[in-house]
Amino acid sequence: MEKMATLTQIIENRRSIKPAVMNGQKIEDNVIRELLQLADWAPTHAKTEPWRFVVYAGEAVARFCADHANLYKENTPAERFNQGTFDNLTNMGNNLSHIVAVYMKRGANPNIPVIEELAATSCAVQNILLGAEANGIAVLWSTGGMTLKPAMKQYFQLEEEDAVLGLLYMGYAADSSKPGARNTPLEQKVQWHS
Repeated sequence: MEKMATLTQIIENRRSIKPAVMNGQKIEDNVIRELLQLADWAPTHAKTEPWRFVVYAGEAVARFCADHANLYKENTPAERFNQGTFDNLTNMGNNLSHIVAVYMKRGANPNIPVIEELAATSCAVQNILLGAEANGIAVLWSTGGMTLKPAMKQYFQLEEEDAVLGLLYMGYAADSSKPGARNTPLEQKVQWHS
């Protein structure tokens, strides 16, 4: 029961924390490696293990943010370009420790549906999020900016059936505890037949 209580606390306390409230304190690289080890234990049909990660640390964080902003600028028509969005993408890493880009690498087995590969990769991300919460690390799983656009897929040199699932902005925040809430009661989400 003690394990269940700990797990419940971690799950219920996990929150998305925006990079703007992170404080710039650095996460040790070995802690990021431990979180990636947790990710590697996600469930996977036929052991395809489709999750892939690109980790940016140190100076690479600012370089990636600059690249992300430039992807936005290069792929946005002039009439839709927003300088504020460009600046936000450029400065996104200012208070971070690491950025982890997450993508699904489609396996060679055509019998495994794509949705299962996406679900497995999402489970790997959830393992990271829960491990981060257990370590007091703030994380935002973001799909903003160019993350889900073809330009980002090209940036990572992905194949047609591969998919970027998001960017994990990681760091520490002085206070990342805010009360959680569910908008819809569980009873409205469950059908139970006996």
